[in-house]
Amino acid sequence: MHVMNIIPAYNLACPIDKLELVKKENYYQCTNGHCFDIAKQGYVNLLPVQHKKSKNPGDSKAMVQARTRFLNAGFYLPIAEQLSKIVLHQLGNTATESRCVFDAGCGEGYYLQQIINAAQYIDNNTQFSFVAMDISKPAIINASKRSKQVSWIVGTNSQPPFMPETVDLIFCVFGFPSYNGFKKILKAGGELILVEPGAKHLQELREIIYTEAAQEKSENKSDANTEYLLIDTQTLTYEINLNNNSQIQDLLTMTPHLFRASSEGKACIENMDSLSLTTDIIFRVFKYNPVSNYP
Repeated sequence: MHVMNIIPAYNLACPIDKLELVKKENYYQCTNGHCFDIAKQGYVNLLPVQHKKSKNPGDSKAMVQARTRFLNAGFYLPIAEQLSKIVLHQLGNTATESRCVFDAGCGEGYYLQQIINAAQYIDNNTQFSFVAMDISKPAIINASKRSKQVSWIVGTNSQPPFMPETVDLIFCVFGFPSYNGFKKILKAGGELILVEPGAKHLQELREIIYTEAAQEKSENKSDANTEYLLIDTQTLTYEINLNNNSQIQDLLTMTPHLFRASSEGKACIENMDSLSLTTDIIFRVFKYNPVSNYP
């Protein structure tokens, strides 16, 4: 069986004028002369200042470090394994010469690393390009340590820096999908995979940190427009057991719950040494089916 043939990104676009970016020795450049240096860690920053809504958008260094520790401990490995199976099933449905896989909102790169590990022995002659992007610079710096086979990018999902219609598959894990941004870069018939929390996800934690009896119900963001055809839905529910306060604090720190939790809830968490939690995940697979613009 052949080892998977992974190639660098070949379809990046200048975030300023949308022209094709060509990789030089240690930078990318478009024909208008805009240059983007490749950092010593291996990533490239394609987030112009005019596309930022704040000075340091996305997850902080503390959030990234907490998530790295939590994920590396294996608590969400079943999620990564099910996602890998879904991605590999979609990639196995092709015999094309090259396929671009885009991790939109990759965080510190855990899920993509698991997918590449699972995909190493795909038995076909296709060349694969794995591109991973996050708006958080600390996240990408951390992620770039995981693999030299991935093209790591700082950027935004609302304006993903790809040439039009050059991406075959996009997946977004607990992220913020931009359906308009994605449809500019997806090929017709390309897939979008969304991994989102179900209604019971981390309900035990939410009961502790929110004072409202209704807490904060998980919202499904998968209300994709009609150009995205839902072709598969899968669920995953299991229990995880956190056995020390550091793991509990890491989970709280790595999620948006950190900013929404009540002061009473945070104080309660500080004194807990163990916590059993429900993990409730929904996987949705969409096929991009662009419609004609009738007058």
